[in-house]
Amino acid sequence: MTFTRRSAFKAGAALAAATASISSGARAQGANTIRLGVLTDMAGPYHDLAGPGSVAAVRQAAKEFADQGFRVEVLSADHQNKADVASNITRQWIDRDGVDAIIDVPGSSAALAVAGVAREKNKVFLASGPATADLTGAQCSPNTVHWAYDTYMLANSTGAAMVKGGGDSWFFVTADYAFGHSMETETSRFVQAAGGKVLGSVRFPFPGTTDFSAFLVRTQASKAKVIGLAAGGSDLINAIKQAAEFGLTRRGAKLAALVMFITEVHSLGLGAAQGLVLTETFYWDLNDRTRAFTGRLKESAGVQAPTMVHAGCYASALHYLKAVKEMGAAAKASGAEAVVRMKAMPTEDDAFGAGTIRSDGRKLHPAYLFEIKAPRESRGPWDYYKPLQTTPGEQAFRPLAEGGCALSRA
Repeated sequence: MTFTRRSAFKAGAALAAATASISSGARAQGANTIRLGVLTDMAGPYHDLAGPGSVAAVRQAAKEFADQGFRVEVLSADHQNKADVASNITRQWIDRDGVDAIIDVPGSSAALAVAGVAREKNKVFLASGPATADLTGAQCSPNTVHWAYDTYMLANSTGAAMVKGGGDSWFFVTADYAFGHSMETETSRFVQAAGGKVLGSVRFPFPGTTDFSAFLVRTQASKAKVIGLAAGGSDLINAIKQAAEFGLTRRGAKLAALVMFITEVHSLGLGAAQGLVLTETFYWDLNDRTRAFTGRLKESAGVQAPTMVHAGCYASALHYLKAVKEMGAAAKASGAEAVVRMKAMPTEDDAFGAGTIRSDGRKLHPAYLFEIKAPRESRGPWDYYKPLQTTPGEQAFRPLAEGGCALSRA
């Protein structure tokens, strides 16, 4: 996946496409019709990890929940990774098109904006794409459920688990902006709490850095066992490619990507990505159930290997529809009450298996530390990961008492 800056023309075209999608999905609102709005990135940096795959995943959930006494319609739109666009589309969907639940919304600022509108309008927000743990922390909402992953879990699983596996000295290569700083700070905390040491860090200018050689030389001089890459998108991909060319991993260091998706591994190729360590909560080849879910999504929509965001969109939509079946018309009347019912019901699906939703809206499921295979180890397309460690859901995500969510004190 490559991050690019879109032109004004392309942004305008995306908004026009979003409006067309909304208009085409609008029909007369019926009491037995549930509308799911997938708000995602259809043309930008999150296109591969969310985008059309998220829409396909929600449609798959709707298909599997057919003939349950109500009709399910799925709308989609591109939020252009802008908070104002995301909130405007959400308002229009709810006020004009009768959308009952908003799903996905990659990008933390856009997600927080949508969460605010969903709470104001008393609708449901099923967040799968965003990383910010604030959605279940200080900015939690009775209308929001956060699925798939968040920054706390990523830092916890990758940092603490690697120290336990022997990676007890770290050096960070960090993008010099809020996301990079946050990931470095969070991961450092878990590394040190597990008994490891942080030997230092180097920050590269964001955006605009293409040559990482000077930063990689600093990591080599540190003699750290683990190089933590607190970056994303093209920066992450370029840093990994240049680390491979530089021979960094051949000298004994382990690369750890603090946030990465299988679609980015696919873009890199195993030659450059081999040996890299990362955390995900879903992998298509994890077990028989994940393979079955992937097979259905491939057959229905051509999605070769769903990301954990796609899996979260599917699972959250399916669980919401189960709550709707139990509640009937009351689910449409109050999004907050629908979320209460979702929290009271155990979750069960082929993507994540059994799980629960906490009072703060955090969906709990295991986090998996993976190592990317060498080309000779791969059995075929998308066979990229080998498991290293598993962190149970109750331990992977931030403890309820530490998040600052008012719902946890209710």
